[in-house]
Amino acid sequence: MLIDAHGHYTTAPRAHTDWRVAQLRAWSEGGTTPAYPVIADDAIRETLESAQLRLQAERGTDLTLFSPRASAMAHHEGDLQTSIGWAQVSNDLIARVVELYPRNFAPVAQLPQAPGEPLDAAVAEVHRVAGMGFAGVNLNPDPSGGRWTAPALTDPLWYPLYEALVEHDLPAMVHVSSTCTPVFHATGAHYLNADTTAFMQLLQGDLFADFPALRLIIPHGGGAVPYHWGRYRGLADMLGKPALDTHVMGNVFFDTCVYHQPGIDLLVDVIDTRNLLFGSEMVGAVRGIDPTTGHYFDDTRRYIEAADLDDEQRALIFEGNARRVYPRLRSLS
Repeated sequence: MLIDAHGHYTTAPRAHTDWRVAQLRAWSEGGTTPAYPVIADDAIRETLESAQLRLQAERGTDLTLFSPRASAMAHHEGDLQTSIGWAQVSNDLIARVVELYPRNFAPVAQLPQAPGEPLDAAVAEVHRVAGMGFAGVNLNPDPSGGRWTAPALTDPLWYPLYEALVEHDLPAMVHVSSTCTPVFHATGAHYLNADTTAFMQLLQGDLFADFPALRLIIPHGGGAVPYHWGRYRGLADMLGKPALDTHVMGNVFFDTCVYHQPGIDLLVDVIDTRNLLFGSEMVGAVRGIDPTTGHYFDDTRRYIEAADLDDEQRALIFEGNARRVYPRLRSLS
């Protein structure tokens, strides 16, 4: 079985995204949030069958861990109440996708967050989606949208959320959203900056001494971390931290959303196979065809199959590691 650990509903029905625009307009104008629209099952099917489902079939992917569109979380827009409403309708829409296509998708949730606000609402949403059978959540380490006003992921502010995740045996993908800072392109800079920043925060702290069962996924191949692995090993030594394999990598995992063969080759050479989850981010940040290969940039299965790996290592990346990190998938065939 081939499990894609990183998929977003980037093709959600227009009525869903239009409601978000109306919600934010009502908030800014002091009006009443409109009722959420009725979205027919056929409208959901239409958005998926020509996109994610078609590409799953073409690329041989069996199951995608599927969450709301990351760039649309936009925790810096509106306030906490708008974020709560947006997270709930977005997660409910993901649940409907899974009801329609239970063999193709497993649900991952968006959390309600807002700059400077406590995480009580996020904790409540973890409890809610856990009861709905969700397999994981996405956690935004920078709800300010590029201003980085939130404390590090190792700060006690985050602990109630981690406690809820451990209680329900849910992992979290550390994934930022859109940025309000024009110097950071969202997918080309802000995402990769955040991945790298999150790893360094975890290196500097001792989070997993307090939460040994917590599992965090850093997407997009871990940002700059694998490329500068020697730097981070050296920094751990300079800061008096244990070696990275025991200090961080027992609880942290990277996906394979890296869109060229040399990048994947470096990733699998530097990072232990047990810490890698197959991911494509399809349909996501890079949608075009690579003129040097004739294949889609985000068809990452090709890179894993061409990498210097044995069958056992590929099996771990394609399926085994995902089932270990996302234990709610174990019941799926």
